Order: sequence, then structure tokens, then C-alpha cells
Amino acid sequence: MRVYVPLTLSGLAEAYKTGELGAGQVVAYAVTPALREWYLSDDIEELEYAALSRAALASLRLLAADAETPRRRVVVAVDVPDGAATTDPDRGLDPSALGEVRVTGPVALAKAAAVHVDASDAEEDVTAAAQALAAADRGDDDAQFVVDGAEDHELLWYATQEIPNLLGSTH
Repeated sequence: MRVYVPLTLSGLAEAYKTGELGAGQVVAYAVTPALREWYLSDDIEELEYAALSRAALASLRLLAADAETPRRRVVVAVDVPDGAATTDPDRGLDPSALGEVRVTGPVALAKAAAVHVDASDAEEDVTAAAQALAAADRGDDDAQFVVDGAEDHELLWYATQEIPNLLGSTH
């Protein structure tokens, strides 16, 4: 099963150093039954893109909580054994938890299939989105528009072998 783990560049640097995306339970996003139902699609590529997008939003939340890390969203796509990712039955119908799964760690970075990261030209919009996130969560339409502006930037695909270069160009 492919899961999408939200990180920041600082989190990716830590994972690269330790070789793990997390040792305990790792929050990730995947194509879950609730996500399938919400998006009303049977196209696996569309559904995986939806899960990636959910992880990108979670990465934005991590950025909002950490002012020190570079302002670029990071999502690591990892293949885990079927059954390793579970949904929280108490949050299954919560729209904010769509696609959310928990993977029992450790999750080895070596299992990563790819890394998805914002281009440097997204930093201004991502910074503004991270700052507007709390207001958007409270229902502020203008703030939601700013958050949506970050989503207009496609995350770029990187092979895992490119992680050292990616980290070197951002720190």
C-alpha cells in the first residue's frame, strides 16, 4: 500500500540522517474507503493524487507550527505492507481526516518511492498560506483563498537518490 507522509524540509533532513520517517506511529495519507467515497472516483491515479494533496495540506500545517523550517511543503511517498496502515474509526467520517492513516513505525526512508516538494517559486504563497491557515480553519473565506493559493502549486517529484541534493539546495 502506498502512503503519503507529510513532512517539512527540516523533517526530511532528520529522516535522511536517521534513516527513518518515524519510529512510533506515523501519520500519513492513503487511498482509504472514506477517501474513495468522498471523491466519488474509481480512478486510482486520481485517488492517489487526492491522498497526496491531503498530505500536502498536512505538511502546510507542520509549516504553520514551525516558523524555522524553509517554507516548502514536503510529502514522502512510501510503500508499506498491506495492513500496516490503519484508519482511526473515531475520525473516519471527519472531513478533516479524509485519507488519514496511522502506520506503525519504524518507517524506513529506504522504503520511500519518491519525494514530492514545492519548487522554490512556491515559497511566497506557501508562507502566506501557513500564516492564514488558522483563520481559514475558523471559516474565514479570505484566508481560505490564501490557503488555496498554495494548492495551486504542484509538488515536484524527486527520486529518493536526489534527497541529498534537495536538502543541500534548501539549507
